[in-house]
Amino acid sequence: MAEVIFGNHSSVIVPVQDRENIRGFYCDVLGGTITKEESDRDILRLGDNFYIVFLYGDVPDESAFLRTARSVWLEIKSDNVEEMSGTILESGLVKKLDIPDPHLYFQAPGGQCLRLVGIDEDLSFYEGAGEGPNVAKVREALEKDVMTK
Repeated sequence: MAEVIFGNHSSVIVPVQDRENIRGFYCDVLGGTITKEESDRDILRLGDNFYIVFLYGDVPDESAFLRTARSVWLEIKSDNVEEMSGTILESGLVKKLDIPDPHLYFQAPGGQCLRLVGIDEDLSFYEGAGEGPNVAKVREALEKDVMTK
């Protein structure tokens, strides 16, 4: 069987009115760098080799959590989770999500949902070691969060 791995590139189409908040969050808060900008896109690099392309357009704002709960969630890593958590939340650019897990889950400008973990953290729990996440509690938290909208 052929081998498949995830690459180091991602892209998302977002409303053009989110551009400044997206740049503020991914560059100013997370320390990313814009490697290329055009009228309809920004290419940002996070860390040494992860690239995310934001394609800006006249698209509906589907960033409400109700729509993104079924999307792919991204994991970001930090060498100082406590400091980065504070920086992320104090930015005022994100919506903290109440997920029954010890990590910070939040929704970034543009609607992407992210989880912050430590660079050297043992994440085997998410790889099938032990019981794994309590799906019923996660669903309950997601439904509660949607109801507060």
